[in-house]
Amino acid sequence: MNVFDERINRFDTHSVKWDHTEAIFEKEDLLPMWVADMDFRAPQPVIDALTTRIQHGIFGYSMPTENTKSAIQGWLNRRHHWSIQQDWIVFTPGVVPALSAAVNTYTEKGDKVVIQSPVYYPFRDMVEKSEREVVDNPLVRKNGKYEMDFNDLETKIADPEVKMLLLCNPHNPVGRVWKKEELIKLAELCLANHVLIVSDDIHFDLIFKGYEHTLISSLSNEIAANTITCIAPSKTFNLAGMQLSTIIIPDEEKREKFNAYMGKLGLFAPSPFGITAVEAAYNHGEEWLDDLMDYLQENLSYLTTFINERLPQIDVIEPEGTYLVWLDFTKLNMSHEELEQFVQGEARLALDEGYIFGEGGKGFERINIACPQSVLQEGLERLEKAIKGKE
Repeated sequence: MNVFDERINRFDTHSVKWDHTEAIFEKEDLLPMWVADMDFRAPQPVIDALTTRIQHGIFGYSMPTENTKSAIQGWLNRRHHWSIQQDWIVFTPGVVPALSAAVNTYTEKGDKVVIQSPVYYPFRDMVEKSEREVVDNPLVRKNGKYEMDFNDLETKIADPEVKMLLLCNPHNPVGRVWKKEELIKLAELCLANHVLIVSDDIHFDLIFKGYEHTLISSLSNEIAANTITCIAPSKTFNLAGMQLSTIIIPDEEKREKFNAYMGKLGLFAPSPFGITAVEAAYNHGEEWLDDLMDYLQENLSYLTTFINERLPQIDVIEPEGTYLVWLDFTKLNMSHEELEQFVQGEARLALDEGYIFGEGGKGFERINIACPQSVLQEGLERLEKAIKGKE
């Protein structure tokens, strides 16, 4: 049996996905296929390293070392062809806190920040909660794929009140892995208009065959100096609970400002377990990741075949990266409120409702396929039964 086929009971582990679904969705007996963590054990080298650290028995204040930064450097160099300096690295408890910190560090109240919806909903939340104005540059769908609308962006980004653009690459939820030429065009527009790029690349290791991820910062020194890059091992190795992300800021002045803001928040001592997990994952996790991507490819093929053959009412927006799949339910002619009730109340599934990602997400659902294929099968069969029950 493939190691990823094992169905592991995650109840009673304080899991948001499993222990808290009933309270969050206010419904019982839902199969959780929503929040972006995986139902797979982390790589064995990570488990072994954490076990050794726990057995030491003392869990005092901890700080990352040169070894931690070397592990990150090596990973970026081997897997993403980007050579960075250790002093570019800043650590935060997560990418979402980093987005908030960046907005508050580099913009003022009332400034404008560009997002590209439908997009990971904390993008909008972090901007609005920081009392900045969201400028939406909606993605456009062509031939079953989403693209950036550069004409719309060029008009909106020329506004001198626009100070920042939040980039999602690979894009969550639509699954695009932006091509190098797209990123160059985006970066040049931002440079020409003095707009800082904050790039959330947290899914950057989860790329399907036939596609290649490019870190926008790796394109040139000038672009790197105008970019804050956010990465983490959390999605790659299922380590979200370790609460340690890497923020790469090549420009010294920008880095000092970011560190000063983080210092105001008193965030200076990461968990020893996060440090241990980062080092073990980046130094010893590649074989596990390659096996994972083979399994996710199989799950994606299974889902696509199932829906195309048995659920023609749904269109799959086939992802180029991430383990999240964007599903188009608009052929069912339901309002987004009706669709939410149908998926949860009749199909008994907990998915991420499309409308939370922005206006363009109405009529869509996001499903997490990072689970044993038997779980994926169960979820799709629940959906099939619910749809046939409406016919």
